[in-house]
Amino acid sequence: MEDPGRKRKPNRLIDEKSPYLLKHAFNPVDWHPWGDEAFEKARREDKPVFLSVGYSTCHWCNVMEEESFADQEAASLINEVFVPVKVDREERPDIDNLYMSVCLMLTGSGGWPLTVIMTPDKKPFYAGTYFPKESRFGRIGLMELIPRIRKVWEEQRDEVLNSAGQITDNLSRQSEAAPGKGVVDAALLDAAFEALRESFDQEYGGFGTEPKFPTPHVLSFLLRYWKRSGEGEALDMVKGTLRAMRRGGVFDHLGFGFHRYSTDRRWLVPHFEKMLYDQALLGIAYSEAYQATREEDFARTARMVFTYVLRDLTDPGGQFYSAESADSEGEEGKFYVWTAGEMRRVLDKTQAGAASAYYGVEEEGNFTDPLKGGKTGENILHMAKVPAEAAAGLGMGEREFDELMEKARGRLFDVRNKRIRPDTDDKVLTDWNGLMIAALSIGARALGEPGYSDAAVLAADFVLEKMRAPDGRLIHRWRLGEASIEGQADDYAFMVWGLLELYEAVFEPRYLKAALELNAIFIEDFWDPESGGFFFTGQRGERMLVRQKTIYDAAVPSANSVAFLNLLRLGAMTANPEILGLASKLGKAFSGTVGESPSAYAQFLCAADFALGPSAEVVVVGDPKAPDTEAMLEALRGAFAPSKVVLFRPTTEEKAGIDEISGFTGDLLAREGKATAYVCKGQRCENPTTDPTEMLRLLGAG
Repeated sequence: MEDPGRKRKPNRLIDEKSPYLLKHAFNPVDWHPWGDEAFEKARREDKPVFLSVGYSTCHWCNVMEEESFADQEAASLINEVFVPVKVDREERPDIDNLYMSVCLMLTGSGGWPLTVIMTPDKKPFYAGTYFPKESRFGRIGLMELIPRIRKVWEEQRDEVLNSAGQITDNLSRQSEAAPGKGVVDAALLDAAFEALRESFDQEYGGFGTEPKFPTPHVLSFLLRYWKRSGEGEALDMVKGTLRAMRRGGVFDHLGFGFHRYSTDRRWLVPHFEKMLYDQALLGIAYSEAYQATREEDFARTARMVFTYVLRDLTDPGGQFYSAESADSEGEEGKFYVWTAGEMRRVLDKTQAGAASAYYGVEEEGNFTDPLKGGKTGENILHMAKVPAEAAAGLGMGEREFDELMEKARGRLFDVRNKRIRPDTDDKVLTDWNGLMIAALSIGARALGEPGYSDAAVLAADFVLEKMRAPDGRLIHRWRLGEASIEGQADDYAFMVWGLLELYEAVFEPRYLKAALELNAIFIEDFWDPESGGFFFTGQRGERMLVRQKTIYDAAVPSANSVAFLNLLRLGAMTANPEILGLASKLGKAFSGTVGESPSAYAQFLCAADFALGPSAEVVVVGDPKAPDTEAMLEALRGAFAPSKVVLFRPTTEEKAGIDEISGFTGDLLAREGKATAYVCKGQRCENPTTDPTEMLRLLGAG
């Protein structure tokens, strides 16, 4: 097989399933996938390994591929000096986490593409991120760097091996989580709030300066802190940030969904890739904000996010794709930007005037590209004016303006869809699907949209049927009919989270049962019996240089943070003291680390908020088709009461499936034939009630 565009024969990556690896399958670089063959060759030929880690929608990964890996001169030098190995970080987060830790240790910063030079026994001795082909602007290029590494490898081997050994030893010490010296208490929550208040951008929302990342789990923590403390400033930070992101160019105003992050403080200029996990976590944040505030704009934004995912990132089988790229036609963001002239050609005069005012369209363009030396003439659409202000400026009523803008948006969207689209990374990841299942389930409850839970059911069934080994263990990646790669901590933690949310959306006991089964495998294979907490890789997976634990809540929350809350919820739903005991051990294991900088562990603090209580268990007993049962469940769905679990016991079943799982629902009956809520809060049970309002009062959510 040859590449028809470049007339080159493929390398070893041609048999891979990852779209990112397949992008490099016709490089003149003699790429190997990660595996024994590559490292055996390195030992046999006495060469170091050149590890390059990236992902399909990464802009600078694509730049480095075109600039260096597709270049014959650079490729020849790489092949001569190294055994080159290419890894998709989304397929192998275990490899990425490990060697990104090395990069952070050696350079103080990280990112993708990740470049690591290591010995044939996988011990790293040099690391960095993007390297141009030729040196420029103080950044060393590959053509200068590689000869230096070759010289050191050949002439100073003992020093290289000693350095690699020291780096590995330091990595091992970092990964050894000693029993926590701190405590999980309200002081952690207070300290995190104070740090976030200090870094909050009062003018534009978000935290810190550019670049700005959404980090929606920070907003989820602040909502819980507001609920616990009544601190209005916490809620204001959430509302200000969600509004600013929705109005900025980081939101796709035509096709919906959020781009990866904003390169500027104002949320105007995004990095244009769209990731499934961002849509999931932001869908949760906007749904919960709607529950907390009843502000319709938050509900509308959540629906837009889910519309995008269900339209553009969903396979016909129901599972969710990973991402859409930032680039099309070799240029980042080209699919999304508009000139003023294009707007006038596409829309009639009235629509063009309204859309230009609303979306902030300028003749010279509305952003400056430093690489192009100024304004480009292109516009990133953003909400330059709120609808009422834009309508008033045009002498229209707000309803008239909204109708006009919806027609204009639809026309622009249709025309944009005729452009060459960015690539879709259509691999299916268990962990990210778990997040989206959780988000759709929460959205279904908060927004009263059963279609979202229907979509979550399809995705959950796909993972449970197609992405599990015969012994029940999870498989990490599925693509083109093949499930492969051992499941890792994120897969178990996030999938259990999704199943718990799905159970509370549809009350089918099989999803709660599946959550318990996966959680049991997770504990058996990943739990650290000495220090507590979960390792990132299981005992039966590939043996890595160091077996790491993760707790830092970055763009995606850590497995341990998510598992902390999963254990608390599962323990409460089943009244299982062993599961609750593991939750306590996990909290203690990381309490000291979290105490050093609490605001960096927002998802962990969401679990801590639940653990500190008062948390509640609610069991609703009734006929699932009866109006009074629906009224009771509807009241629960609409309330922002995050520190609760909900079980449903149908009176229409002689032996309810939930009774086999929970162990304490069997004796709970409907009072006087009416839907009845049993509320226990803070280890104390209240009198059962048939009144939804009274139920919410008992929960503290009324």
